[in-house]
Amino acid sequence: MSYETVIYEKEDSIALITLNRPDSLNTINLKLALELEKIVDEIAADDSVRVVIISGAGRAFCAGADVREVLLTDGPTLGSELGKGKPPALFDKFENLDKPVIGAINGLAIGGGFELAMVCDLRIASTAAKFGFGEIKIGLIPSSGGTVRAPRLMGITKAKELLFFGDPIDAEEAYRLGFINKVVPPESLLAESKKWAKTLSQRPPLAVKAVKSCVNMGTQMPLSAAVHYEAKQAAILFNSEDKQEGINAFLEKRHPVYKGK
Repeated sequence: MSYETVIYEKEDSIALITLNRPDSLNTINLKLALELEKIVDEIAADDSVRVVIISGAGRAFCAGADVREVLLTDGPTLGSELGKGKPPALFDKFENLDKPVIGAINGLAIGGGFELAMVCDLRIASTAAKFGFGEIKIGLIPSSGGTVRAPRLMGITKAKELLFFGDPIDAEEAYRLGFINKVVPPESLLAESKKWAKTLSQRPPLAVKAVKSCVNMGTQMPLSAAVHYEAKQAAILFNSEDKQEGINAFLEKRHPVYKGK
């Protein structure tokens, strides 16, 4: 299926998503949001996909919401939904996808683009990347989880600074804060992201899914409840075919072939 605002490709078990509105710095309009939701639903139902990479075409990852559509257009728009107090579903869809998502942050990640980067599991940034919340400068606040996820990912004090002032930080600062896993030259970004994705695609998918679930759920639970949740996930894995394949491969000194069962 082809899309107007997004390029969706598959390379073996890796799904590649490229936001494709470069003339508008890949800003999110209603069309892009809906197309991204469809793609995530497609990936969720596709057992052949084990890892997702998301990036942007041109010089931006995503410069946030399309302000002209959000604020100046009549009719159904992304802004009309946000005005009802409803965050776009796509952010939760990415965060809750039971496959790892790697954000290949190639340039500007501002506002909603920063929030989109936040719902990725891993983030590799180009040295050209910049991150920031500009909403405060036009009388708004992030509306897709920015005020909630930023303190969890980089600490309350720094998150408040970014949210209050609205000034961007570069990739090195984002790395220092622990928000970025790795910073690479622009020409190495996609290759490095694919390298990580290939390695992850060879990990047992049930265990990868369990790790993501335990981390995402555990950070929202009291410690004792999170430990019990982890133990339940571990018990499921202990009885899986993948676990047995991993043990057999270790004993037989060969590479395991995991089937997600």
